[in-house]
Amino acid sequence: MSKRDELIEKYAADLKDKFGENADMDLLTKVTIGLGPAVYNNDASKVSGSDDKELETIKNNFLIKKLGMDDSPALMDAIKSVVTEYGSSVKNKHRAVVYYKLAKHFGKESAYN
Repeated sequence: MSKRDELIEKYAADLKDKFGENADMDLLTKVTIGLGPAVYNNDASKVSGSDDKELETIKNNFLIKKLGMDDSPALMDAIKSVVTEYGSSVKNKHRAVVYYKLAKHFGKESAYN
C-alpha cells in the first residue's frame, strides 16, 4: 500500500470516527490528490481550527478559488461548522477531511471531476 493510500485510509477512518459517515472513497481520493505534496507535510496536512488566518485561507483558496464559490458569510459559517463537528479535542484536523466535508456540504463534488 502506498503512503497516499495509507493517508486516504486514515482520512476515511476520521470521517467514520468523528462524523459517523462512510467516506465516498472516490471523492476522498480526488480531494487528497488535489492537495498534492501538502498531504505528506505534517504541518501543511493539518488545519488549526482556532487560527482565524488559516480559516480565512481555506475560504479564499479552497472555497472561492477551487470550488468557484462567491464570498459570503455562509462560507465561514460552514468552515466553522465542520471544525466544530470535527471536535475541539482534535487540535490538528486533517486538511483533506475538512476539504472533503466542505465540498460535500456545498454540493461541489463536481469540482473534482
